[in-house]
Amino acid sequence: MNFYIVMQGQTYIEEKENNIIWSKQVDKSGMHPHFWERMKEVKAGDCIFHYVKGDIVAVSIAKKDCYEAENPYDALYKKVGNKVETSYEELNTPLNIKDNFQEIELFLPIKYSAFQENGDGNQGYLYPCNEQLAIKLLELIADNNVNLEKQEQLEFAISSILLKEPNRLLQIIAVMESEAKVKIRKGLQKFKQTLSPIWDNQCAICNIDSPELLHPCPSKPWKDSTEEERLDPYNGILLCYNHEALYEKGYIAFDGQGKIHISARIEERDYDKYRIHSKMRINRKEENKKYFKWHKKNVLK
Repeated sequence: MNFYIVMQGQTYIEEKENNIIWSKQVDKSGMHPHFWERMKEVKAGDCIFHYVKGDIVAVSIAKKDCYEAENPYDALYKKVGNKVETSYEELNTPLNIKDNFQEIELFLPIKYSAFQENGDGNQGYLYPCNEQLAIKLLELIADNNVNLEKQEQLEFAISSILLKEPNRLLQIIAVMESEAKVKIRKGLQKFKQTLSPIWDNQCAICNIDSPELLHPCPSKPWKDSTEEERLDPYNGILLCYNHEALYEKGYIAFDGQGKIHISARIEERDYDKYRIHSKMRINRKEENKKYFKWHKKNVLK
């Protein structure tokens, strides 16, 4: 199951009435914009958040894989486009993105984000939505649309909800959230299993080797990575939890040669506290190089 955000605007009413999302394939200059090409990736069972004029107003699950079809609601434009059949579930209380942007922005990818830095939606049509962002959106939607009793059910008894709860929106939220969490958990388990031996099962900085104190820290975060990059054991470094926090939050980074770079936010007199020093190098592999460069460019503060 994958997640997407569709930016509909004026097309929302017509597409909701037809239970579809639909896009052109080629723009006036003959180009294939990524937000139209992405339609081809949508498969049956994938989940879609519907964004209109600042709000997430509905959620849906695709009924079929994307296929080519003429525009079904515009008689003046009959060229073939990309079509996905889906079933809309409108929210009783839409989720305003700007009002909740402080919680959402942490999970937005650097590339192909549906939202701008000020919380406005980007122009285009279909954008990717990583699982971490999907979980946060679902949590916020549940807060706005499900009462406390149902929220507790949603968190602790998903199976009973699916069997007993007639509320279609609650069912969709439960399924979407469960699928996203399972996908992340399985991905992280596989990532750690394949990454740890590369670093001799110890922290790359301080050599701590207690498994329960070690964490596989991706250089290119989940939200910014492709499916292949998320599971690539060279897209990451094994660190103890203290050094993992420094790396994840951009206090330290490594270049293509494995040399440490330390943010100015850490004063030199405090280096010993963090068990780092300016001449430190780690034993990186050649395959780590491109990921370390990405992290240094995009995460180091």
